[in-house]
Amino acid sequence: MNSVKPALESSASLMTSLHTMPARIKREPANGFGERLASLRKAAGITQTALAEEIGISQRMMAYYESPTAYPPANLLPVFAKALDVSVEALLGVETAKRRAKATDTRMQRRLQQIEKLDAADKRQVLQLIDAFIERGQLKRKAQGKNS
Repeated sequence: MNSVKPALESSASLMTSLHTMPARIKREPANGFGERLASLRKAAGITQTALAEEIGISQRMMAYYESPTAYPPANLLPVFAKALDVSVEALLGVETAKRRAKATDTRMQRRLQQIEKLDAADKRQVLQLIDAFIERGQLKRKAQGKNS
């Protein structure tokens, strides 16, 4: 009987080792996506409300997606990525976020896009105001150059 018992023990240990689950794959903390989304949004200089409006969801849903336990539906990932000018991989945390070089900053670009949607008369007024500020800045630089 002694010879059978070790065989049973070894069979049991073999079965246990065969049926043990593999070590869990290390995953990011549950709050990883929401924090990453919020930091990418803030780095782009966009408010929750502005980003939500741009992608067609409510500000409340935007806040929810930035929470520790929420993930947006897969169909929104490319929309978020495009709005934030990052890749979907960067949103998911599988690559470092590489911001594309731009001639203008994101806030300015968004404002210019909103100005483009105005009617002709309003556009003209906005451009006149911008021209006045540009001219004032140029005059200030010239005056500072003469004083130096």
